[in-house]
Amino acid sequence: MPSTAPRRVLVTSALPYANGQIHIGHLVEYIQTDVWVRALRMHGHEVHYVGADDTHGTPIMLRAEKEGITPRQLIERVWQEHKRDFDSFGISFDNYYSTDSEENRVLSEQVYLALKDAGLIVERDVEQAYDPVREMFLPDRFIKGECPKCGAKDQYGDSCEVCGSTYAPTDLKNPYSVVSGATPVRRTSTHHFFKLSDPRCENFLRGWVAKLAQPEATNKMREWLGDSGDAKLADWDISRDAPYFGFEIPGAPGKYFYVWLDAPVGYYASFKNLCDKRGLNFEEWVRPGSDTEQYHFIGKDILYFHTLFWPAMLEFSGHRTPTNVFAHGFLTVDGQKMSKSRGTFITAQSFIDNGLNAEWLRYYFAAKLNGSMEDIDLNFGDFIARVNSDLVGKYINIASRAAGFLVKRFGGRIDDAAMSHALLAQLREAVPTVAALYEQRDYSKALRQTMELADTVNGYVDTVKPWELAKDPARAQALHEACSVSLEAFRLLTLMLKPVLPLLAASVENFLAIAPLKWSDASTALSSQQPVNAYQHLMTRVDQKQVDALIAANQESLQATPGDIQPGGEGARNVAGVEAQGAKAPKAAKAAKTAASSAGGDEGDGVISIDDFSKIDLRIALIVDCKAVAGSDKLLQLTLDVGEEKTRNVFSGIKSAYQPEQLVGKLTVMVANLAPRKMKFGLSEGMVLAASAADEKAQPGLYILEPNSGAKPGMRVR
Repeated sequence: MPSTAPRRVLVTSALPYANGQIHIGHLVEYIQTDVWVRALRMHGHEVHYVGADDTHGTPIMLRAEKEGITPRQLIERVWQEHKRDFDSFGISFDNYYSTDSEENRVLSEQVYLALKDAGLIVERDVEQAYDPVREMFLPDRFIKGECPKCGAKDQYGDSCEVCGSTYAPTDLKNPYSVVSGATPVRRTSTHHFFKLSDPRCENFLRGWVAKLAQPEATNKMREWLGDSGDAKLADWDISRDAPYFGFEIPGAPGKYFYVWLDAPVGYYASFKNLCDKRGLNFEEWVRPGSDTEQYHFIGKDILYFHTLFWPAMLEFSGHRTPTNVFAHGFLTVDGQKMSKSRGTFITAQSFIDNGLNAEWLRYYFAAKLNGSMEDIDLNFGDFIARVNSDLVGKYINIASRAAGFLVKRFGGRIDDAAMSHALLAQLREAVPTVAALYEQRDYSKALRQTMELADTVNGYVDTVKPWELAKDPARAQALHEACSVSLEAFRLLTLMLKPVLPLLAASVENFLAIAPLKWSDASTALSSQQPVNAYQHLMTRVDQKQVDALIAANQESLQATPGDIQPGGEGARNVAGVEAQGAKAPKAAKAAKTAASSAGGDEGDGVISIDDFSKIDLRIALIVDCKAVAGSDKLLQLTLDVGEEKTRNVFSGIKSAYQPEQLVGKLTVMVANLAPRKMKFGLSEGMVLAASAADEKAQPGLYILEPNSGAKPGMRVR
């Protein structure tokens, strides 16, 4: 069995930003890390798993201001929410902390000053965009304008989501501040840089790259480093100007550490806090040459920071470098990027609130993870089938078929002679292999082998048929053996599943009246000296209705609450959703039409409540492209920017009123929370609004709604 020599291991996961909820995409990483940590602990190693909320930066400052609270009040509230979610999914942090801590301030200053003493910190003047209204320098993502390459409006200051071009925020045409709407001006400020381009950093990183366990990460680092003597690394801006929520740089009033400097130091700060609580020697773990191990689990999107900046910071500030960095891919849901409009941007809390078992998701994700940087997909049909088949149909089924007979007929006591059965020897022999696969992070293979063994055990049960043996008193010994072998096999399967299903394993340990399972228990067995307890149902099946409710709940969470709506003003007349040809209007579309009519239309005099209106998510949309639909004399295909990470595709029956080129660049209003509709022309992901007369034959004309030019894509219509 691997990893039998005692080891001391520090493990971290990436720090979630304190500006949002934990969602299922985050949970891929935390579940992956937790399974690995639990597998190592089952060897008896000293393993410390720490994390923290990443709490600094401009977004935190602005969100707190918007909510009318202090940044520290905001991050304290979010910390409680994050900790609740991690506890719900069995993430076994030894310490979950905050980067806004005294330990982190002290350690960040120490790292910075050590790098400065090493000649790796320089000051340079930088020209930046400045908001003259808010009197603050603007990060790239807080500036929008027209793309300098394709002219698309409302693009961020670093890249265009329409044509994919990258550029400097100073290149934007007609830029404006996302914070105030003002036109930014250019101002010069002195910034502090970490000289990553220094030959010492380059030489160190070329040697360190060989340590990485993942070929994809090694290749990416070598791509970033370039050829020897021709490094591509740029110096790293590690400072930001006031106002900024973070730590002030020593000796530089009004200058603050950029969040990406103090965030990774937050790993050490959380561990320092744990060391102080438990009386551990922090310096023994972090000094150069330490015999401890240090591993970071991250998403592949932040590989650059963790394989270049972080190890270089550690190396030249007098600390040990990571033993390894493990990166994972992204999560898609039903083959597509997580989407708020489709209800697949699922929060951790909603998963629990809708009655789904957190260990179902732990198992499903683990069954997909193989230690590479490949993306994984949560397919809900496969999720239901796999959980129900593997966990309930194969694994739980073994105990449910044998335990009752053992308790009723034999007082819950095992037949000791049955513990040498050949089937059990086969399972015991497999345990070290499964344990090794967990340590290699190839969970999918570990679980595949475990379920193959579960099939073998079920084959045994089907052969011996304890329910048939129980009918014949003369075959009591055979029944005793069959039930004993089945339950010992169940124990060994539980041992192999424990890193993934810790809560279920704890229930099994209670049922079998045994101590917490560890890998070395593969060589032991149940004993007649300790009877098992009466069997209690251990896990239910996933129901399709639960998944449907989960998706619906996450769609509903996007809709405005009554308190968000500000009624007033005169309503537009006869506003109706222009929907794709032949599509039946869902409830939200009907509500939109009803709301518009009651605002002063000719089609009805009914009234609705504010609750009814709050069900409609109306958003400002920018038409970034428009074209006729081949084979249709009514439809235009619109590409809409609704302020999301990607554009939406909408088919609209307005071809009789507009030429495609007339609409490109216009702002309009769309119903954003309609369920996507699959048509023969493609998928329609919303509905734009248009106005017409009540009697279109007598008074022809169709007009899309055009908001004032000051409106921006993604704004909610209230």
